[in-house]
Amino acid sequence: MLTYALTDIGRRRTVNQDAVFCSGQSVGRLPNLFIVADGMGGHNGGDYASSFAVRRMTEILEQEEPEYSSPSLLLKYAMNQVNTELFREASIYKEYSGMGTTMVACTIDRDRITVANVGDSRLYVCGHVLHQITRDHSLVEEMVQKGTLEKGSTSYLKNKNIITRAVGVEDGVEVDIFHARLDQGQWILMCSDGLTNMVEDSQIERILRKDNDIRMAAEHLVSQANANGGQDNIAVILIDPEYMPMS
Repeated sequence: MLTYALTDIGRRRTVNQDAVFCSGQSVGRLPNLFIVADGMGGHNGGDYASSFAVRRMTEILEQEEPEYSSPSLLLKYAMNQVNTELFREASIYKEYSGMGTTMVACTIDRDRITVANVGDSRLYVCGHVLHQITRDHSLVEEMVQKGTLEKGSTSYLKNKNIITRAVGVEDGVEVDIFHARLDQGQWILMCSDGLTNMVEDSQIERILRKDNDIRMAAEHLVSQANANGGQDNIAVILIDPEYMPMS
């Protein structure tokens, strides 16, 4: 397995509120763990929320809770615990009131991937085509699912940043779990909306298919987001599950 992760402040922000965790090694009972979090809540709150969420999720999973054995239950349990703790932090400290964060986390076991998601940070699988595995918790996505809004329309693009679910903003949160099977040659892309709001899926796909090196591809994605305006922080994790180093 070969992995590469990076965050970038972008061209408009003064604080980087994105946080990532990237480990191809085991974390507790999980064979590996990858997390992207995109914080929100003012100058201090968003930065604190995302870094707190990433740190606590890894710590919780390392405790190896005995009653949870499957990857999906472990990820869901940990993300719910993070939500409880982050909500409590926001209630105690006035400067963090209203803070929260999106979170997408995954673990890979051979050819199967398990994903936990809250918010609009995303996980894609890319081989011959780019396929989004997660579903955004956003106002426009909910309207698209109901058939009341066309994806890519002017109204869709105008309201794209309004999310309907985040970690830490309420005392409970619903975590979505996704499962996918990996085919030969596929890469995994995890990212914050600082990438997807600046770079269309078709352009992301072209970059991933063109660049054979995942570090080069990740840096190319960030550069393209900045070239297109860089209006938000950008977080990217790329994973090549099949990579085998030369002996």
